[in-house]
Amino acid sequence: MDAESVQHLISLKDWPDAEIRAVLDLAVRVKRERHLYAGSLAGRTLVMLFQKTSTRTRVSFEAAMTELGGHAIYLDWESTNFKLSRMDYETAYLSRNAAILMARMRLHEDLLELKKGASVPLINGCCNRYHPCQAMADMLTIHEHRGETKGARLTYIGVHNNVVNSLLAACAAFEVHLTLVCPIAPPESIDAELKQKLQNLGLLSETLDARSAVKSADYVYTDTWIDMEFFDDPSYAALKEERIALMSPYQLNEQLLESSPAFVLHDMPIHPGFEIDAELVYSPRSLIFQQAENRLDAQKAIILNLLRTQWQ
Repeated sequence: MDAESVQHLISLKDWPDAEIRAVLDLAVRVKRERHLYAGSLAGRTLVMLFQKTSTRTRVSFEAAMTELGGHAIYLDWESTNFKLSRMDYETAYLSRNAAILMARMRLHEDLLELKKGASVPLINGCCNRYHPCQAMADMLTIHEHRGETKGARLTYIGVHNNVVNSLLAACAAFEVHLTLVCPIAPPESIDAELKQKLQNLGLLSETLDARSAVKSADYVYTDTWIDMEFFDDPSYAALKEERIALMSPYQLNEQLLESSPAFVLHDMPIHPGFEIDAELVYSPRSLIFQQAENRLDAQKAIILNLLRTQWQ
């Protein structure tokens, strides 16, 4: 197949809103009736390339392919020849052996290099710019919890990062109002196009008053203040301390949420005592583990959609 004609998932903004909603509908059906989709990808292989470390991305994608009757191959970046050759050459080779690819990369630019050689669909399993699979799992969680996404009010408290960019796209597609409380928002990390789209829909608010932002929220979402791979890296110790000092007043805890009915979301891994108090993780208002579980069925739907499998 001509690489130019292949559909990928690099960012949710690459897909029409109607397609994003259709994939969520499929994820709902797949989760409710998993047995109906068992074996639907028999004989298909997913190659998973990991430059970044992972728990949920690897387990959910590999389990997804297994439950759908296919097979997943795990490739650790350090044990491949991607560092020795052009990335598009290596991806072109992988495309000759697999029906679909997934890559978890540090840099968005490197993901785009992989895409150049991909003649089968390529899924962004996370990069520094976007995390589309996580956003689909987030919307699936809200849909399950309240019966629909439209009209939900979501507050994100934390650093403006790849998760936020993908939430901007997802909230636009699903008519979710997003309030951003982002004391740290590096201009280079912000997708201005996605932000403007949500603003134009009247679905975006911004404030640094976390207490007021959570009062009317249905869901409050947080994420790590420092990229997980650098959290314990001594060379990032100064940045870590700087961010902790700035972000500590924005920690999710019972005191902040005492006047809010909101349920709690976190994309994991969790650093208890930093962005979220440990007591909230297992509290009655936490949806964190349901949210993490939903990576499985959200990604099944993404894979099925990209492969155009006859799942009707």
